[in-house]
Amino acid sequence: MHKPVNQRAWLMVLPVVAVVSFSAIIPLMTVVNYAFQDIFGPDSRYFVGTEWFNQLLGDVDLRNALGRQLLFSSAVLAIEIPLGIAVSLCMPRKGAWVSVCLVALALPLLVPWNVVGTIWQIFARPDIGLAGVFINGLGIDYNYTGDPLDAWLTVLVMDVWHWTSLSVLLCYAGLQAIPDAFYQAARIDGASRWAIFRYIELPKLQGVLMIAVLLRFMDSFKIYAEPFVLTGGGPGNSTTFLSQKLATMAVGQFDLGPAAAFSLVYFLIILLFSYVFYTVINNLGKGVS
Repeated sequence: MHKPVNQRAWLMVLPVVAVVSFSAIIPLMTVVNYAFQDIFGPDSRYFVGTEWFNQLLGDVDLRNALGRQLLFSSAVLAIEIPLGIAVSLCMPRKGAWVSVCLVALALPLLVPWNVVGTIWQIFARPDIGLAGVFINGLGIDYNYTGDPLDAWLTVLVMDVWHWTSLSVLLCYAGLQAIPDAFYQAARIDGASRWAIFRYIELPKLQGVLMIAVLLRFMDSFKIYAEPFVLTGGGPGNSTTFLSQKLATMAVGQFDLGPAAAFSLVYFLIILLFSYVFYTVINNLGKGVS
């Protein structure tokens, strides 16, 4: 005899659905509406179809910003994820030093994004900044305000400093969740340190690595405050990413229709790449296990 299923628990979810609908779905529908209209004022708008989307396809500055964004996000993932794994493997598993390490790693994450940009704006100055003066003292001509490559690398290093701790904390939590029985069996079999990482730790970290990759990709792909405060998108357009391009279009130029179309394309790009990363990590995890 089947036990009746109590569906009343769904009533507890209804408030969450209502809040999400109000705070996410309704604004999204507004953006979709704006993306197909030319807006002159609160009561003056005209349907233009896909004109704004066609305009975006021919925007050279937008394609360049997308290329810079993809390069930046790829560099962030290539540095922060392996670095997070390496640091988490070096952290103590027991004792008082665990709390010290966790607190120290959490400190960069507590700094607001705009404050991070301000800190690095002073820290990397070639005349008075500790890092800038040190680098120039080594005989390297470094000036993030005048050299595009220096500016881009400074934004990258700033992001690594700010967000690597997130990857470390996620990986450390995953390592702590691995039962000691796996390590005991590996020691009995005489497994090397690399074998333990390859066949025990890495498969067990699949879930947290997926979260780390998705979070860091989405966040790095939307980066705005840090480079805006540090470089203002310059010199030239070397650090002008998609979010700054969107902000200029929506707030600076007040082109609400093109900005809404841009927002939808922006959202779809993030969704597409997140799905690709999710699929690839899942397939790699099956191969590792």
